[in-house]
Amino acid sequence: MDTSLMDTTVGYDFYVSENQRMVARMAGDFAEKNIRPYVMDWDETQTFPVDLFKKLGELGLMGVLVPEMYGGSGFGYFEYVTVIVEIAKVCGSIGLSVAAHNSLCTGHILAFGNEEQKHRWLPKLATGEWIGAWGLTEANTGSDALGMNTTAILDGDHYVVNGSKNWITHGKSGNVAVVMVRTGEKGDSHGISALVVEKGTDGFTHGKKENKLGMRASETTELIFDNCRVPRENLLGSQGDGFKQAMKVLDGGRISIAALSLGIAKGAFEAAVKYAKERHQFGQPICNFQGISFKLADMATEIEAAQLLIMQAADLKNRNKSVTKQSAMAKYFASEVAVKAANDAVQIFGGYGYTKDFPVEKFYRDAKLCTIGEGTSEIQKIVIAREVLK
Repeated sequence: MDTSLMDTTVGYDFYVSENQRMVARMAGDFAEKNIRPYVMDWDETQTFPVDLFKKLGELGLMGVLVPEMYGGSGFGYFEYVTVIVEIAKVCGSIGLSVAAHNSLCTGHILAFGNEEQKHRWLPKLATGEWIGAWGLTEANTGSDALGMNTTAILDGDHYVVNGSKNWITHGKSGNVAVVMVRTGEKGDSHGISALVVEKGTDGFTHGKKENKLGMRASETTELIFDNCRVPRENLLGSQGDGFKQAMKVLDGGRISIAALSLGIAKGAFEAAVKYAKERHQFGQPICNFQGISFKLADMATEIEAAQLLIMQAADLKNRNKSVTKQSAMAKYFASEVAVKAANDAVQIFGGYGYTKDFPVEKFYRDAKLCTIGEGTSEIQKIVIAREVLK
């Protein structure tokens, strides 16, 4: 067995198949050559590097889960998780954008589009020719998605859409967005539908770009709809199925954020281990001191636990089993681990960890979003408790 890619940082062989090893090598090499040299420049200037995603598309990393017949790589969730982890170890922002593109926009069309829709949009998304966005959240309806105000009224062969969506990854640069709209009564889970809206559609624009604490190279904006006429054929599934579809998409998306969290935690941990071995105080490396070594022990243990939760969820997803509880557990635990690992890494670096000359301060800023995006930690607890108490 090829052991060149065994995860020696924490001992457990995270890459359980040759496909994963191949994908890990490809994604890791790409990240080192094409992302690491520019991480801080993109972060400081809040640059969303569109051309980078075209290159990722050429490698098949923008359509990891998309079957080859639609231009994708045709891999499963183990390989998909591997891609996100390897990229996020270098830059959480790029990992987030790759995850949002693959699991939300592309994943929604793949799961619920008809054949004509799949052939129309998936090849462009899977190859990176187009970048995808996904819109559920609004300014006044975060976790309360059923209270959305964006409406779509059928007028002949078109839906007329009015309203706005907030916190949308790729809201400005995205070429196409899957958007949840209200086609029925507010508060009715059967009153929400999913529409695909292409960039350039009259009445479809973006709002201001958010100035964020972290994940600053991953573009986040508002989407605005002003009498936007969307062809009826752009409806995914049946009218009224949008909320049910969105919840299923989020089940898979939570595995994405768990993988993103794991990558950030690993990146912070590996930087901390390296620094703790190199930094000398009182005539010896600081890793020899129990205060430091115990932090590293906790980080390593929690990272392995997060890995196992993610692999369990990915396995269920690959087998088309219900993954609601396991994906929520993986996302909740891994995101909290990422925050703790990044915090401990900064502490190990001491004063240097508080500067932008070392990587851990960016891991620290990036990690926090993982406990918020695609359902806060509190929402994950609600989901888990609901599943446990069924």
